Amino acid sequence: MAERSGAARGPVQEGTAPVADRPDAVRNVVLVGPSGSGKTTLLEHLLLATGSVSRPGTVEAGSTVSDYDEAEVRQQRSVGISLAPVEVNGVKVNLLDTPGYADYVGELRAGLRAADCALFVVSAAEPLDGAARTAWQCEAVGMPRAVVLTKLDHPRADYHGTLAAVRSVFGETAVPLYLPLGSVAGDAGDPALGGLLSQQVFDYAGWADTHSRRERTADDDEAVLIGSARGDLIEAVIEGSEDETLMDRYLGGEEIDVKVLVADLETAVAGARLFPVLPGCTHSGVGVAELLEVLTQAFPAPAEHPFPPVYTIAGARVEDMACDPDGPLLAEVVKTTTDPYVGRVSLVRVFSGTLRADSVVHVSGHSSQFRSGAGSGAEEVHETAHADHDEDEKVGALASPLGKLLRPVPYCVAGDMCTIAKLTRAETGDTISGKDRPLLMQPWSMPDPLFPIAVEAHAKADEDKLSLGLTRLSAEDPTLRIEQHPDTRQLVLWTMGEAHADVLLERLRQRYGVTVDRVDVQVSLRETFGRPGAGKGRHVKQSGGHGQFAVCDIEVEPLPTGGGFEFVDKVVGGSVPRQFIPSVEKGVVAQMQRGVATGHPMVDIRVTLVDGKAHSVDSSDMAFQTAGALALREAARDAEVLVLEPVDTVDVLIDDDYVGAVMGDLSSRRARVLGTEAAPGGRTVVHAEVPGLELLRYAVDLRSLSHGTGSFTRRFARYEALPSHLAAKLADP
Repeated sequence: MAERSGAARGPVQEGTAPVADRPDAVRNVVLVGPSGSGKTTLLEHLLLATGSVSRPGTVEAGSTVSDYDEAEVRQQRSVGISLAPVEVNGVKVNLLDTPGYADYVGELRAGLRAADCALFVVSAAEPLDGAARTAWQCEAVGMPRAVVLTKLDHPRADYHGTLAAVRSVFGETAVPLYLPLGSVAGDAGDPALGGLLSQQVFDYAGWADTHSRRERTADDDEAVLIGSARGDLIEAVIEGSEDETLMDRYLGGEEIDVKVLVADLETAVAGARLFPVLPGCTHSGVGVAELLEVLTQAFPAPAEHPFPPVYTIAGARVEDMACDPDGPLLAEVVKTTTDPYVGRVSLVRVFSGTLRADSVVHVSGHSSQFRSGAGSGAEEVHETAHADHDEDEKVGALASPLGKLLRPVPYCVAGDMCTIAKLTRAETGDTISGKDRPLLMQPWSMPDPLFPIAVEAHAKADEDKLSLGLTRLSAEDPTLRIEQHPDTRQLVLWTMGEAHADVLLERLRQRYGVTVDRVDVQVSLRETFGRPGAGKGRHVKQSGGHGQFAVCDIEVEPLPTGGGFEFVDKVVGGSVPRQFIPSVEKGVVAQMQRGVATGHPMVDIRVTLVDGKAHSVDSSDMAFQTAGALALREAARDAEVLVLEPVDTVDVLIDDDYVGAVMGDLSSRRARVLGTEAAPGGRTVVHAEVPGLELLRYAVDLRSLSHGTGSFTRRFARYEALPSHLAAKLADP
């Protein structure tokens, strides 16, 4: 980089917001890293270095727009995405801080969608775990990125070991730009960095007081250290250069000018062909100035980032979109929050056009065109949120967020980000476009929530507010799916894990005043006949007036799995009048819905009506319905009734190190392992069929078993007989 001697400070004063007038003056950067790596602390020091805040602790990263609840602020800091813009030498840098917990990968993906480049934050004091490696490989493919190694002043810090781990993930194109020296490297002396291109030393001894660094010439020992690491960087820059003659000149012994190397370095970083690694120590300020230079000079502007697929409302692909402030309006809702005082607040990324306050826009949400719900493993899935919608709405006030502050801005140009107040219908992932040209962006890929919890309103007063609270939560969080199961009658929230579920229930209580109780999730079971049976249904009542009389004889036999229900009429001689034969079928079907042994619906049987009796006066439709139900229940007493459980096809993606443990765990869950196949990056996919009863906590258990690296998908396959020892535990209805 163009290594300067001082940190760049923009003209922005605390409480005011930087405003960009053109896309090339914007950089959108998402901070990615595991929990505890130091993302939020690094963000705060970047704000301090640029003059955006005046003291540590001013910004509560990730907080909501008002200070109505400090507990909510602390919670949001850990589990939500937040935006903090800074200005550096005329360039506005939108820093998106994302949570590091696995339950909130949806927030991470939202940040990656809104950003044009990624900044990976890695603690040099902790080992690089598998979850971080997996996230890097899966979430930022092709995105320009840099890596910051934090906590270098920690007693357990291991710069070289962490650097080696980073290179094992990103490859040899992850190369350091600076070398830690002095106390940052665990040696005596002031904290300093050695510039591998300039071969100068940048001394941070006075950073805490002046927020500036001092440039000096390297001494003999420092020059040796810098020279030994410089060759790898130069070779990586040349390999990523667009100048094909550069390598031949370098191998021929020519000394390549530093300015040429810096220019090629910036081009390679912007093209995701080289990933710079920078040391960082927030306490001493080491690396902050260098990082700001990378963010503004090497990271690409929004116009260099490809557009997500864009369609008309009718579904036609749109190819003529560009990051142009004068083009048609196209923006996307990255995050939605609800504040009890301000109302709904939408964080948006503008891709084209210019968004202005008080204008009328079109809000489109068509998630059904791009996603299909995976559901609970059974065949019926009832979504109660994220319904398709199209609305014209007036834009409220535009603002640039900084922690709890919403600083007003007059407009937001293509490539920039801002918040919009009071878009009442906008949900996370929705598209905002001009009302004269409605458009639709394909939503980003969201993980499927696979951890179910069943809830009930704690009191009658909570029942009235529960639906509204859940609707608003689902508008904010695309990783929440709400299901009202038709068989179990349970309200089931499909979440990403225990932490996600706890946060959702706490938000229900704090924001919407709704208290719910968690209850055990019930799996939708079925019943069927294990062998043929026969029954007589006799419904005869005489009470002195008009009586009830109906008798029917049926035979029941099981059908193959998936055979459904068949009703056969073999009555001869008119023993059951023709008008009452459908009544017998209705009664049988009604009893099948109620079940005959455990209270679960019955499936896959053939019922044959063979005989019966009727009365010319007392027989009726209801009498024969009752007789049909009684006949089925009597047939079940003599025949074997099987309880059926849903079986899902499950694909588990894990690191090779955990294949044995995962397969052993699947066996303990009564799974049938179908096979395995290799996946890229030293991973394996295990294919299995697993009973739905064994999958209720599998999302949490797999994460624990695989140290956060495992994931799985599930889809309903069929119903199979529940083992007899488990069926015996089910109580009679």
